[in-house]
Amino acid sequence: MMQFRDLGAQYAALKDGIDAGIARVLEHGRYIGGPEVAELQARPAGYVGARHCVTCANGTDALQLALMAWGVGPGDAVLVPDFTFFASGEAPALLGATPVFVDVDERTFNLDAAKLEEAVRFVERETDLVPRVVVAVDLFGLPADYPAIRKVCERHGLLLLEDGAQGFGGSIDGRMACSFGDVSTTSFFPAKPLGCYGDGGAVFTDSDEWAELVRSHAVHGRGSMKYDNVRVGVNSRLDTLQAAVLLAKLDAFEGELDAVNEAAALYSGALAESGLALPEVPEGYRSSWAQYTVRLPEGLDRDALQAALKERGVPTMVYYPKPMHGQGAFEGAHLCPDGCPVTKRLCETVLSLPMGPYLTADEVLSAVHFIDKWLVE
Repeated sequence: MMQFRDLGAQYAALKDGIDAGIARVLEHGRYIGGPEVAELQARPAGYVGARHCVTCANGTDALQLALMAWGVGPGDAVLVPDFTFFASGEAPALLGATPVFVDVDERTFNLDAAKLEEAVRFVERETDLVPRVVVAVDLFGLPADYPAIRKVCERHGLLLLEDGAQGFGGSIDGRMACSFGDVSTTSFFPAKPLGCYGDGGAVFTDSDEWAELVRSHAVHGRGSMKYDNVRVGVNSRLDTLQAAVLLAKLDAFEGELDAVNEAAALYSGALAESGLALPEVPEGYRSSWAQYTVRLPEGLDRDALQAALKERGVPTMVYYPKPMHGQGAFEGAHLCPDGCPVTKRLCETVLSLPMGPYLTADEVLSAVHFIDKWLVE
């Protein structure tokens, strides 16, 4: 049966390196803070072009640690895309800040810089909140429109936090994702472009000060030594076994990026006449294709299409079925100035198809065949 993202095929291809890395950890026994963790922090930092990489327990913690380093809290407004995973708004809310949800570009699924400008002005004009941070998400592997978003941040004195949980490996004109924010983050969840065999995350920055604050907050607010706690922090570490897995996967990562881009191109070519709206990659951009997400014509029965594809062994997912501003957890504790109509429409029409570097051409064409057949029935 076709897999939505085939981690088994990846393990089969990379088994020798992964097994050897795990065996080394079992032999030296340094399961927390082992040498693989230090190596892992150095390699992704070099890959994305950041001065610092600080690993942590997961991508959600990475966002929270960045915001903690900046002292974000009550009275602050944090602007977040309305179309994204819950964690992007959860992290500021956990710290007492107010998420302000902003609509996205229908073609790229990413933060709309013009809508961001309007939302910042709304906060400045209509509320007592202080706009502090923009969280820009690299949704489905495609970097956000950072040239335009950065201009908005500079006009209003805002910090830019790049949520690259899905974006590691993407780029704009050769500049890598996870390097566009004042601080950037990623996730190593197993199904992400670079994933471990559990949870993991990382924070990237060029700032020595912010990197040191992130390191401190990640280990109970540690100061000069283990039992010197100079601030209230959290316990958020990437363990050595996960670092070993990620190091082995990094060796194959560029080849996997080429493979997912080939699979995406095959999908787009085969679906060109389907009537579906296909994902767009602007000129100069490279996506790491965490997902291949299409938009169905309004009124088409998405549930029925999913059920038909499932019967034929083609798994699909809906990312995301509900806008952030519609989540019950944010009721009464958020702003959504324009109601985010694009996000609402996307939540009703998007469908993600199987994707990954080990997806075969036959699997892509089989999925497309069943979609085409269902659409004409």
